[in-house]
Amino acid sequence: MSVKLPDGSERAVPEGATVLDVATAIGPRLAQAALAGSVNGTLVDLGTVVGNGDEVAIITSKSPEALHIVRHSAAHVMAEAVKDLFPTAKFGIGPAIEDGFYYDFDVDRPFTPEDLEAIEARMREIVAEEKTFTRGVLDKLEAWDAFDGQPYKRELIEDLPETGTISIYTQGAFTDLCRGPHVPSTGLLGAFKLMKLAGAYWRGDSTRPMLQRIYGTAWLTQRDLDAYLTRLEEAEKRDHRKLGKELDLFSFHEIAGAGLPLYHPKGARILRLLQEWLRAELYRRGYVEAITPHMYKADVWKTSGHYDFYRENMYFFEIDEGDGKVNEYGIKPMNCPGHVMIFDNDVRSYRDLPMRIFEFGTVYRHEMSGVVHGLMRARGFTQDDAHIFCAPNQVHDEVIKMLELVDYIMGDVFGFEYSAEISTRPTEKSIGADDMWELATKSLMGACESRGLAYEINEGDGAFYGPKIDIKLKDAIGRTWQCSTIQVDFNFPERFGLTYRTAENSEAVPFMLHRTILGSMERFLGILIEHYAGAFPTWLAPVQAVVIPISDRHLDYAESTRRDLEAAGVRAEVYAENEPMRVKIAKAQQQKVPYMLIVGDKEVESGAVGVRERTAGDIGAMAVDEFAKRVQSEKP
Repeated sequence: MSVKLPDGSERAVPEGATVLDVATAIGPRLAQAALAGSVNGTLVDLGTVVGNGDEVAIITSKSPEALHIVRHSAAHVMAEAVKDLFPTAKFGIGPAIEDGFYYDFDVDRPFTPEDLEAIEARMREIVAEEKTFTRGVLDKLEAWDAFDGQPYKRELIEDLPETGTISIYTQGAFTDLCRGPHVPSTGLLGAFKLMKLAGAYWRGDSTRPMLQRIYGTAWLTQRDLDAYLTRLEEAEKRDHRKLGKELDLFSFHEIAGAGLPLYHPKGARILRLLQEWLRAELYRRGYVEAITPHMYKADVWKTSGHYDFYRENMYFFEIDEGDGKVNEYGIKPMNCPGHVMIFDNDVRSYRDLPMRIFEFGTVYRHEMSGVVHGLMRARGFTQDDAHIFCAPNQVHDEVIKMLELVDYIMGDVFGFEYSAEISTRPTEKSIGADDMWELATKSLMGACESRGLAYEINEGDGAFYGPKIDIKLKDAIGRTWQCSTIQVDFNFPERFGLTYRTAENSEAVPFMLHRTILGSMERFLGILIEHYAGAFPTWLAPVQAVVIPISDRHLDYAESTRRDLEAAGVRAEVYAENEPMRVKIAKAQQQKVPYMLIVGDKEVESGAVGVRERTAGDIGAMAVDEFAKRVQSEKP
């Protein structure tokens, strides 16, 4: 028999040949490098038997799938180590995740940092023993018996179909439920490290037991692991929560509630600068602005579908209207319904389309307190939201315009590299006809292709009302962040009964495009803080220049200079404290101020300032108006 290889060629192999046999038939070096295989697009172990005509690919350390397999195998090794050290442990799940893996355990006492060291040491012993990962197959009853004393595993087994088989993997004396695949031997796992402990509710349900989760990371080489740990150290220095406190940008307060940031004057200034700049850009591109309420009666959310499909993420409450009537209200998690009602407030014609409505709208979404993370994942946040109402033949061009806006903002202004991902119809909660979903999804794909923007498909991760494009940024230390979102929606207009008059004077339902560019303003601010390590570009810095008088006799000139700069549109402060100049400069550097303006006798006499840039140092004397022009020239 023969199998098909990725290059289109065919390779003859004997009946009963495995993936490893195919690799050996191609060449001994490939067989030695093989970690796993792919048969007809499905990842499998090297011991998997292939059939005649199968499409077979060999997974090596150079394959994009390799890291996931290595990390999954490392999770199993960690579980074996925990079993050896904590024999009564009960096991949850242990998947590979981005940058690593985790496993959830139920043990008699909390793990300690010393336990992590002992577990990692035992893992290294298991790796040195070069134990083989062996796949087995059981029926449901056999699997139930095999996991006696493991209630979490038995619960997973209970949820599986009555018929069919259940796969398990064994290395040494440890056996786990698992689809696989795994590397051939524990000996191939050399570059790993256990990172931290956390609590995790079983199956993400706060009414279920709290398990202990151990996070780890695994890489193909020690060099890759070392580079990752260095990135983590740099990320810790750039942590927006730490810098936000040091730079006096925002704070969180337990009495206020989790995930609800309070912006201090400097943080508020940055957000307003972002909004004012983007507002002007959107007006220039044909958008109109709206302002809508923070809450609506539940009837709105029932019409939109949020009541049925998104209720668990919302905050609902009842209000006594004062006439014996009690109404249920919901705080908005999205701005869409308000824009829909504005569109529906008048008779619309095809001449009105496309109508581009934007809003800096604050929304609230219920997140568990253990999930919120500074500005990156908050309960209350503001979106640069927009909804474009258009005719079907305008969808493609409007999506292209949005992608052009993304490229200008993310690429030209902020200098981010970015990639795209298209999320398709969810398998469970969704509304709308199949043909409309297909049309909408193809519109997004076509727009990306027209822009030359490569994209990946994220199956089943679309919104309940339509597919979407997610834009992911890469920051200064190589991390990716999801920001911009573009969604095609044909359901909202139908649910709210929106129509417009066509050129033929008939009624038609418009398409509705949802989009954010920055996304959550809070999240984007957090990303910028970490991307720039707090040193914002001059146009976004809350304080663009500090005037530093050499002595008290220069204070009046310093204050006069500040007023002149403010009048010219430069945000400036005077450091008037009775401190040495070097201390004031160090303070300005710590606050990441772009420019320090030194004024002494010479500057007073000439009407100038001595300019220091935060990275370049002393760049010479300038007239005050000349410096103001320099600052203004740095605006996008």
